Amino acid sequence: MRALRAVHVTLVVALLLNGTGLSAQSSIATLAVAERTGANPTVAANGAFVAVAFSAATISSMDIYVATSSNGGTTFGAPVQVNRVAGEARVSGEEPPRVALVPRRGSTPEIVIVWTAKAGTTWKLLSARSLDGGRTFSPSTPVPGSDSEGSRGWQSVAVNASGRISVLWLDHRDLMAADRAHQHSAPASGVTPAPMVMPKGDPTERAALSQLMFSSLGSTSALSIARSPCYCCKTAMAVSGDAVYAAWRHVYPSGERDIAFTMSTNRGRTFAAPLRVSDDHWKLDGCPDNGPALAIDATRRAHVVWPTAAEGKNATAQDAMALSIYYAVSRDGKAFSARTRVPSRGPASHPQIVMLPNGTALVAWDEVVDGTRRLGLVRATVNTTGAVSFTPVAAPDAGPGQWYPSLAASSSGAVITWVRQLEKGSTVAVAVVR
Repeated sequence: MRALRAVHVTLVVALLLNGTGLSAQSSIATLAVAERTGANPTVAANGAFVAVAFSAATISSMDIYVATSSNGGTTFGAPVQVNRVAGEARVSGEEPPRVALVPRRGSTPEIVIVWTAKAGTTWKLLSARSLDGGRTFSPSTPVPGSDSEGSRGWQSVAVNASGRISVLWLDHRDLMAADRAHQHSAPASGVTPAPMVMPKGDPTERAALSQLMFSSLGSTSALSIARSPCYCCKTAMAVSGDAVYAAWRHVYPSGERDIAFTMSTNRGRTFAAPLRVSDDHWKLDGCPDNGPALAIDATRRAHVVWPTAAEGKNATAQDAMALSIYYAVSRDGKAFSARTRVPSRGPASHPQIVMLPNGTALVAWDEVVDGTRRLGLVRATVNTTGAVSFTPVAAPDAGPGQWYPSLAASSSGAVITWVRQLEKGSTVAVAVVR
């Protein structure tokens, strides 16, 4: 699709200082499509090439756009529409369009976008590619194994060293079948029955109808990794060599919604039994819309960050004011360190994590400060025993109303993108933190 002319990109340059006196220079870019609300961004980087995928919506329709940078995220070209069926996209903060980059020798990376689209009662999981640096995109194709009835999404993507693109998602096809079976069991009568829904019942029983699924683009089928994922919390995935790592929020007995983890050592052909990352015992009736994030370091330790009820608080699904972010590490994928609370200025949600070239991790989230959402950033250092320490980093100051960050590591530093609230609607901001 050709780039729209009705696009503006603005830049603001600021020098930021963190709590230890270290400096981080950041350029804030705004990506916007005229007369549309921008939201739900994700970012990927390969060297100096950076791609940001996001949604741009009107009152009645939503489309997926990509903007690219060739200088590490300092400046961007005009966003280009990805989906060819206008208005079909249906994404959100927990299931944004995902972007992945496949390196190509002597050329710009291949860009792959995975997103959800609505067609009647079915939610489609689609992918499209660009081989020309984001100027045009191929027609969309279904993610292998996702072409079924019912809803699905909350996807994550990862690319291995050979360019193989893997997709992880939540799939609720069995929920529709169960609801339909319940409707068909209604007593016959001479009148058309009113619409019925399956009784809610025990949340664990209901969650067992959902599954966590894994596939790779170019394959012919998908693998069901686990049953009982939390219905609408984002998934997280990473790869290293032949290993594939996955994290998600799981519904345990009695409705406890804690973070689970699994890994494959054979490129996703089989996965280990799910492991509980931390015994938080967060019991609530409803989905918190707050999933984990995952990164793998050079020694193949798995770093997981996630939100849960803060110490001494009994948070409900609607009580974001009682949440904190926690951090845990696994050396072998078989056990995790005790959780460590990530310091924040207020109640925190929607964490992201990326490994930096120096071996530290950058963690981002949004938090409530003085009654409005702001970005939070820390650098995390993990020693040989698994103990985590944090160094605060000043987040880009784009004013009040900032949420749902996404992170990537480029040759210029860490690239962060997020949703920025406007007086009317919202837009997408991007910054480079050095």
